[in-house]
Amino acid sequence: MQNKGAKLTLLGAVLFSSLTIWAVHFQQDQERQNMYKGVLRDDERRREKMRQREADLEESRRKREIYERVQAVKQASE
Repeated sequence: MQNKGAKLTLLGAVLFSSLTIWAVHFQQDQERQNMYKGVLRDDERRREKMRQREADLEESRRKREIYERVQAVKQASE
């Protein structure tokens, strides 16, 4: 009887250890995927910011062109 109990204890310990190792690897994989999604979101935010800056620059150029048609603009002497 004692031998059977030892075997069950060993089996339980092995199963518990295996489950723990699997859970840790699963959690690490999930964290890695979440971190990568963060990188993708950051890239998209950066691209959107650049698009907005380009749109602002074009708007500024358009306004400058209108103002220069209406007003005389002198170049600064160097």
